[in-house]
Amino acid sequence: MIVVTGAAGFIGSCLIGELNQKGLQEIIAVDEEERSDKKVNYSTKKIHQFINRDNFIEWLETNAASVDFVFHIGARTDTTEKSVAIFNELNLNYSKSIWKICTLHEIPMVYASSAATYGLGENGYQDNHDTIPSLKPLNPYGDSKQAFDCWVLEQTKCPPFWAGLKFFNVYGPNEYHKGRMASVIFHTFHQIKQKGEMRLFRSHNPNYKNGEQLRDFVYVKDVVNVCCFLMYEMPKSGIYNLGSGKARTFMDLASLTFTSLGLSPKIDFVDTPEDIRSTYQYFTEADMSKLVGVGYSSPFHTLEEGISDYVKNYLLEEVIF
Repeated sequence: MIVVTGAAGFIGSCLIGELNQKGLQEIIAVDEEERSDKKVNYSTKKIHQFINRDNFIEWLETNAASVDFVFHIGARTDTTEKSVAIFNELNLNYSKSIWKICTLHEIPMVYASSAATYGLGENGYQDNHDTIPSLKPLNPYGDSKQAFDCWVLEQTKCPPFWAGLKFFNVYGPNEYHKGRMASVIFHTFHQIKQKGEMRLFRSHNPNYKNGEQLRDFVYVKDVVNVCCFLMYEMPKSGIYNLGSGKARTFMDLASLTFTSLGLSPKIDFVDTPEDIRSTYQYFTEADMSKLVGVGYSSPFHTLEEGISDYVKNYLLEEVIF
């Protein structure tokens, strides 16, 4: 059996879809109590059992002998959440419990870290274990992911294979429920439908013009392909970046969404909300050499390819991946 936590969420549900396409159906789907707004993400997928997040640790302790692999994708991902206690409970301590059980019962695992751990990028974007402890995240969410990465690197007892994936800006189908945290592509598409235009955050950094803030946007189909590669190949354990390896502007992102709809861009700017302005990342770009170095050779979608596929085959068709 394969465990996927965060199974009703964005990346977790897409991962289950990819596993199903590979003929794998003995999947334990773990998430919070069933929510109607997220159930569509997994309702048509082949799973063995759905388990409430609150009951999963006890279930895993009891059923560890039957589990072949764990994908711990679930987390509290709201970067505007300020409660350290919530992040300690859901992102740090919960992850430690899963790690310890996987170690004890020799279950390979992949877990979700985040590019939010890199903060302003003052120490670069290299997934080097020696430099990870010096990273300085900008918010409690990033702190929680950083804390778990550092804890993992201190462990002398580990699962037989493990990988922590620093997800950069992931976009793609099944993110409709994320609200404010959904990708700019998702918001652009719906603003175009409603108003015929898109509003991007104005730059509050003199080094960047409006719309020229740069992020590493990675298509969710590439993310789940990497997850499957790690499960099948189990190369060297460690923490890996997972982005496209190429920074692009938000202006590119919005303009390409208009283009995918056959429209000319109509873009305006609004102030970045004050609650995230001081912790806003103006540049991220994953160094992907480490993952390539352990054998991952599949090409990543370009931003043009990913947006075209997402808009035309999912958003317009209202299709779940």
